[in-house]
Amino acid sequence: MNFVPMPTEHDTVDTSEDAVLGGQLRLRQPLRGHRVGHDAILLAAATVGRASEHAVDLGAGVGAAGLALAARVRGLDVTLVEIDEALCALATDNARRNRLDDRVRVLCLDAENCQALAAAGLLPGSIDRVLMNPPFNDPLRQNVSPDPRRRLAHAGSPGLLPRWVATAAWLLKPQAVLTLIWRADALSDVLSALSGEFGGVAVLPVLPRPGVEPIRVLVRAVKAGRASQVDYPPLTLNDEYGRPTAAAEAVLRGGETLSITEM
Repeated sequence: MNFVPMPTEHDTVDTSEDAVLGGQLRLRQPLRGHRVGHDAILLAAATVGRASEHAVDLGAGVGAAGLALAARVRGLDVTLVEIDEALCALATDNARRNRLDDRVRVLCLDAENCQALAAAGLLPGSIDRVLMNPPFNDPLRQNVSPDPRRRLAHAGSPGLLPRWVATAAWLLKPQAVLTLIWRADALSDVLSALSGEFGGVAVLPVLPRPGVEPIRVLVRAVKAGRASQVDYPPLTLNDEYGRPTAAAEAVLRGGETLSITEM
């Protein structure tokens, strides 16, 4: 079921195998470059799904968010879209090693190339859920990693967010749902990108510890939804002593969903 060209560099990429979601998933990932962190698991926890639906994870990396979603929702089909060939190969292997390859496929494509997505079977207006964790650092304003794979995962070109949102709008059915994670200090950019195509916006901030500014926002929006916004109480990852909170542990290790998910 998987469609991915096997890269010649794959065998030269040093990897580790790591447990996430409290051991519910095991993921191979590069030792250098972008590593799976809280963002992917939070994104999956903010995305609801139902059996027989089809979800697409844009910029999937080694597949952490999409696989976490597939593991939680039985009967949900997931397509992982990733531009980096080595990461695509790892995502394919991760789907297989977690016995999710009957419902998860990998497309090694540019998330902005709708023509290529359609040629691979992702037709416009056909998808129930899109989730994405786009590269959100601005290389013109922030320091970026010298590692090319990490830089590709973290630093986006100007206008990347609106282009990815446009891809999501192109893929989704009317009243279908987009979920994304972004820098909290750039929430206004997210809301601007969503305006026009999306409504029914819900926002959940993520705090590293009590009493500080949020570092991330999880945002859910409905294609052709009503112009409205609901702000949820923040999720705090650690207490004042640096220990994980019970709420964070329930999501990051226990696989619980977040309140931002619609019922």
